[in-house]
Amino acid sequence: MPVTRTEVWIATSDGRDMIRADALVIVRLDATGRLTAQLRDESKVSVTLLDGSGTVHPPADFHRRLIRTIAELADSSGAQLVRAVEDADGWRWAAERL
Repeated sequence: MPVTRTEVWIATSDGRDMIRADALVIVRLDATGRLTAQLRDESKVSVTLLDGSGTVHPPADFHRRLIRTIAELADSSGAQLVRAVEDADGWRWAAERL
């Protein structure tokens, strides 16, 4: 029986890059609303997942919501892209199939 591996990807703040979720080791949300992630590599590169320059900051637990979303998607099949979305209801993580 073939095994389908789930890959979860996260879009960066500008939408130009995607990072595989299993490459993240640290996720930080600072007081300005900027969300950064440190990657699992020897140089410990950090990438910006959410710029924090908007007028409405994401909720204080937004980084936790990202981890929860990744964990929930790990049980799905195929590749998924997660991105931060601000709409009339506030900030949320949206997932879509790749």
